[in-house]
Amino acid sequence: METIVSTTSGRVRGFTRRNVGTFLGIPYAAAPVGPARFELPKPAPTWSGVRDTVEYGPDCAQTPYPPPIAALFGSECVPGDDCLHLNVWTPDPGGRGLPVLVWIHGGSFTRGSNSRALYDGSAFARDGVVLVSLNYRLGIAGFAAVPGAPLNRGLHDQIFALRWIHDNIAAFGGDPGNVTVFGESAGGMSVLSLLASPPARGLFRRAIVQSANGSAVATADDAGKVAKLLAIELGIAPTAEEFGLVDTKQLCAAQDAIDGELMTDPDPARWGHSIVDNGIGLMGFLPVIDGDLIPGPPLETIVSEPDRSVPILAGWNAEEFRLFTVPTGVAAGISYDTLPTILSRSGIAPHVTAAYVANRPHASAGDVFAAVLTDLAFRDDTVRIAETTAAAGVPAYLYEFAWRSGIQGLGACHAIEIPFVFDQLSKAHTLTGPNPPQHLADEMHRAWVHFATDGEPGWQRFDPGTMLVRTFDSPQSRDVSDPRGDELRALRKSRASR
Repeated sequence: METIVSTTSGRVRGFTRRNVGTFLGIPYAAAPVGPARFELPKPAPTWSGVRDTVEYGPDCAQTPYPPPIAALFGSECVPGDDCLHLNVWTPDPGGRGLPVLVWIHGGSFTRGSNSRALYDGSAFARDGVVLVSLNYRLGIAGFAAVPGAPLNRGLHDQIFALRWIHDNIAAFGGDPGNVTVFGESAGGMSVLSLLASPPARGLFRRAIVQSANGSAVATADDAGKVAKLLAIELGIAPTAEEFGLVDTKQLCAAQDAIDGELMTDPDPARWGHSIVDNGIGLMGFLPVIDGDLIPGPPLETIVSEPDRSVPILAGWNAEEFRLFTVPTGVAAGISYDTLPTILSRSGIAPHVTAAYVANRPHASAGDVFAAVLTDLAFRDDTVRIAETTAAAGVPAYLYEFAWRSGIQGLGACHAIEIPFVFDQLSKAHTLTGPNPPQHLADEMHRAWVHFATDGEPGWQRFDPGTMLVRTFDSPQSRDVSDPRGDELRALRKSRASR
């Protein structure tokens, strides 16, 4: 059955199945084509009549994931010019006052799409929540510090989309005063940037942060170094006009070349410390400190300005870094002889590993490396943000996802929680294995629904005295006080001494 809704740009026609109204590929901004690729987002052109929104729209230009990762996630993206659009799933387009969840996808700020099967929002709409998923500019288009162009275009896109949602979501049954923004990985880092960004204030009421880092930003100088290297790779002058004339396939090829060079030779003298350290050697394109949209590293801003705090649900997966080390073969190449040297590149003192080894007496060196980097990249910052939020008297809830994938070697790796959150296990067997526990998806999905609805996911608020963390696992989830606290304390002590 077709359903028609009026927006500020014109009327859109979606469809309703199983009591869920679905609207796909609604433009929230004009297509960033040619020189506009490096400009701030502009309003989408209005249209007359009714626009069909029954198919996913195109994605920002990108290349597929490398084969080991693509085998787990697939490569469903279809690049195109008109990439600034969003999808809406609603239980009742004619309703009023429904809670709203806004999803920001991950992908290292260079890949990803709001059309991936795992992000189907129908289960949220089934359970009474309006789910919006948005696309934003990625890689060079979204985050390269191109001279003459505004910085952080991808984040500007996200804020532009949130304003569109504020102005239009009531037409889909949603409450613009009850918006929760959530994201995973680069999407979670985007959420933290939005928490710290003055222009984003008032556009959402709560935040959910999945597997994110609060320090993943670059200085303008270091981002400029990457842009100059990109221009050399492309054989052009480093200007917005010249970048705007380059074919998107060439841009993507240059982007991949830069990321590859960074991973094989992460020399701070070449790239800058903020790119090498804050991107954990994996990301060459990061949000940039511009003094306006991003006043400073989000973690530092949130800690120093606790009045910015909103109720937050945040967490990490117990073995995040196994996604980056096991399928790629990196873990197999690490020995206990080489481990101290490898960790020292991330500023981790050799004695830190003692706590991790003691808790994992039979683990390989690759396992220990993944555990340390999991805490360095995800857990530590997440706990710090919860501590700051709680100290400000604002509700904070922490979780750890501990269920281990049925795919050999992945464990509780990065992104494994997503199909549980969205209750889309049937679309995730390449990541989860063939028999993921549905009861765990029911539990986790329900927690996200409750938090979006009334701010309470179903377990006790985080308190720095008890350090309570909800551990999602099967056959039974549980509340744990300060899980592996000795490891985190050793890591923090090492970071503080740098």
